[in-house]
Amino acid sequence: MSIYDEITSVLKKTKLFKTNIIKIKDIKELELKKIIFLGKKGIFSEIFKKMSCLCQLERKKWSIEINKIKKEIQYLIKSKETKILNSNLQNKINSEKIDVTLPCKRFNIGSIHPISKTIYEIEDYFSKMGFNVVNGNFEIEDEYHNFDALNIPKDHPARESHDTFWINNNYLLRTQMSSMQIRILKENKFPVKTLVSGKAYRNDYDAKHTPMFHQIEGLVIDKKINFSNLKWIMSSFIDSFFKEKVTKRFRSSFFPFTVPSMEVDILKEEKYWIEILGCGMVHPTILKKINVNTDKYQGCAFGMGVERLVMLRNKVTDIRLFFENDLRFLKQFK
Repeated sequence: MSIYDEITSVLKKTKLFKTNIIKIKDIKELELKKIIFLGKKGIFSEIFKKMSCLCQLERKKWSIEINKIKKEIQYLIKSKETKILNSNLQNKINSEKIDVTLPCKRFNIGSIHPISKTIYEIEDYFSKMGFNVVNGNFEIEDEYHNFDALNIPKDHPARESHDTFWINNNYLLRTQMSSMQIRILKENKFPVKTLVSGKAYRNDYDAKHTPMFHQIEGLVIDKKINFSNLKWIMSSFIDSFFKEKVTKRFRSSFFPFTVPSMEVDILKEEKYWIEILGCGMVHPTILKKINVNTDKYQGCAFGMGVERLVMLRNKVTDIRLFFENDLRFLKQFK
């Protein structure tokens, strides 16, 4: 077959395609035709290669003609492609119509976990009192900040593995938020009025204790701070948290990092006392360790277990319920 016969064949095929393109309804069929005509090894590519044997004048004449036809085919395929896609989209829209008059499906709306909710509530209360709320990120703590800096002696039972989760000889999972005291005092200029919340860990598990629990620690360092200031802060918070005037007592206790130290009890159902938090005046030794002038500055601190407060306010008897993810239990706190 001569080159002219092949050119004639191409012209016939393109004319036939332009006539029949209206019958194409499927995008895959159109893609196949596109490859046949416009692909790297398609009809137009092949005919342009074979036209190299023509003289310059003939090659120019037929190149213009073939290019004109090629552009027509490109336009027709592109137009048809757009039309098919639009038609498919419209069909999909029509088949997926939503009747807005139908009743909607009911979705279960989640809520904040009661522990997190209580932490936010306590943080909000103390922030309104001027406390700077800090996130205690040091869950893996060193021995110095967790014990030594807090006046906890080397032979104290809390340092033993039956009470503390040790990672190695120096690092452990912190046992209390008080470990943040030295870090806060090192990083801040006085006066200090800070509240820290976070997770603490102790090797204990029963209805009243879990290996991981949440604590909130408050620290105030300023001039002329005394126990009366601490007592007022604690009394005001307790009444606000339980949303009533609560009968309470400050009972003498011992913490290595405060002196004097107190535990705060509340009277439940006019029958028995329950301890809810610990507090005291920051031990002068702790302040001296970071070169604080104890003749000029004094401080008070308090710490509370969040789970204990939630249990008392909501009459929950087993702390483990908060971590079992039983929706029947958690839904009560919405």
